[in-house]
Amino acid sequence: MAKTAIFLADGFEEIEALTVVDLLRRAGIEIITSSIMGRKEVTGSHNITVIADELFENIDFNALDMLILPGGQPGTTNLYNFEPLKDRILEFDKEGKMLCAICAAPTVYGKMGLLNGKKACCYPGCEIDLTGADVQTTPVTVDGHFITSRGMGTAIDFGLAIICHFMDGNAAENMASKIVYKC
Repeated sequence: MAKTAIFLADGFEEIEALTVVDLLRRAGIEIITSSIMGRKEVTGSHNITVIADELFENIDFNALDMLILPGGQPGTTNLYNFEPLKDRILEFDKEGKMLCAICAAPTVYGKMGLLNGKKACCYPGCEIDLTGADVQTTPVTVDGHFITSRGMGTAIDFGLAIICHFMDGNAAENMASKIVYKC
């Protein structure tokens, strides 16, 4: 079974994070919410506080197949400034393991130089930080071991793309139908 983690920092975009968590859990894909804040309570950019499943330091990264970054501000900045997460992202990139991000969060990968020559998308206005990327305007862009998406309005598409990666297109279509999405 696939195992993923989504990383939460104060100022994360709640819908981008929780939509992905909800869809993956419905599909039977394990996803752990992980706080990088040193406490399990993390407050999103719209003052919604959630309790993460685990603290970053308790995550077994060897057991993970994918890392997911939600956008939001200052959440994306907090993710980028957290060096232990960036170290893990570099390890995943080197191993060709899946790296996903939505909204402003693809800029974390861009600023790290990981998107050179890759197709990627992000929140409008953040494109300058997709360093070296072939910037797309599609709701979701998949290129190699990267899945990127544009924002809160594309969160369902993003979650379905992750389901498609681990399962298949039929599983993603079935999930879309179950949640009455684009019927």
